[in-house]
Amino acid sequence: MNALLPLCNSRDLLEGGQAVPFDINYAGQTCRAFAVRYQGLPHAYLNRCTHVAMELDWQPNQVFDDSGEWLLCASHGAAYRPDTGQCAGGPCQGGLVKITLSENDGVIYWHCAYNLKPVLF
Repeated sequence: MNALLPLCNSRDLLEGGQAVPFDINYAGQTCRAFAVRYQGLPHAYLNRCTHVAMELDWQPNQVFDDSGEWLLCASHGAAYRPDTGQCAGGPCQGGLVKITLSENDGVIYWHCAYNLKPVLF
């Protein structure tokens, strides 16, 4: 399944701004994910710290640090690169699970994969 699913309007993702949350079926479990814009491009990740499986947000949809340069886990301070999801410091191990996005005609789409599927209601 390589479907493209509309996530949000391009204008909803502001550089270094609030994340756009969405639910996703990851390896058979319903999980929270988020999309952000960094250096002009949209990026999305599973909202699960690699240190302890907790969501990153320090406030709802706030995953960037104050500088807007790092994705920061509010619980233990693990820092991740916004463009790759790789660990950049703190107690993280590896990187965040990346979700492929594309942007076309003012819409952000997320791409299904073998382990990333839409949540069926």
